[in-house]
Amino acid sequence: MSVALLSVAAVALDALLGEPKRWHPLVAFGRFADRIEQRFNSEGRGWRSHGVTAWFIAVVPLTLLATAFSWAPYVGWIVDILALYCALGMRSLGEHVEPVAKALRSDDIEEARKRVGYLVSRQTSELDKTEVARAATESVLENGSDAVFAALFWFAVAGVPGVVLYRLSNTLDAMWGYRNERFERFGWAAARIDDVLNYIPARLVALTYALLGKTRLALRCWRTQGPTWDSPNAGPVMAAGAGALGVELGGAAIYHGELHLRPQLGEGLPADADSIDRGWQLVKRGVWLWLLILCVGAEFYA
Repeated sequence: MSVALLSVAAVALDALLGEPKRWHPLVAFGRFADRIEQRFNSEGRGWRSHGVTAWFIAVVPLTLLATAFSWAPYVGWIVDILALYCALGMRSLGEHVEPVAKALRSDDIEEARKRVGYLVSRQTSELDKTEVARAATESVLENGSDAVFAALFWFAVAGVPGVVLYRLSNTLDAMWGYRNERFERFGWAAARIDDVLNYIPARLVALTYALLGKTRLALRCWRTQGPTWDSPNAGPVMAAGAGALGVELGGAAIYHGELHLRPQLGEGLPADADSIDRGWQLVKRGVWLWLLILCVGAEFYA
């Protein structure tokens, strides 16, 4: 079965079922990664070498195991679909962002703050309506890249090995890739590997957002604002996405009790409930565009 058909099947499965409710492989992997981190980074004493070793122990054996299953005769294609399905988070992303927009439209700021708190790591207890909408819009643009597009990219490039390696690495970055006292050294490898794996997908996502929105503005924001962001991959994605939507993102935010003065991204109207919905629609249209390109490419090379 072609990569295009396998990708369509996995996206359809995600749209139909969403994330596994009772047992998600990534939840089990997270518990496994916690034990590894406690072993190699007890009380934050691990060095970069410990982080590299921990990354290999967490990622490589599981990637090889998944690869072996995908090579099994007759059932390998099922493993392919399930691997990509478990790596995707498209329906889950929508289920998290839509309640934020709904709460903002109902002027229920407390519910909006609570809901956006499930999406972002910044402090949300004192955000006003614009700041809540800004946080949710940023999240849908960035998580669309990490949880959807990058998984599709690595599956198309390298099949099960690619998507499993990417998703496990991205999960470790979310767990270990913090610049704080505990993870500054130990989490270095997880953060850098995730940066490398996301470099090409992030720029393809930025181009996708630009093509599906206000193209000239998106490209200009990507070129001028993307490099000002701390993350080499989130910057281009969110700058292009904000420009495509014609909305202002970025600005000050509080993370773990510390104020961060982030650069402005995008240009146009302040963020609101509509910008959250439009960001979510941008992600969905981008996914269908990628699937169409995969299908056309499969036909061309058939």
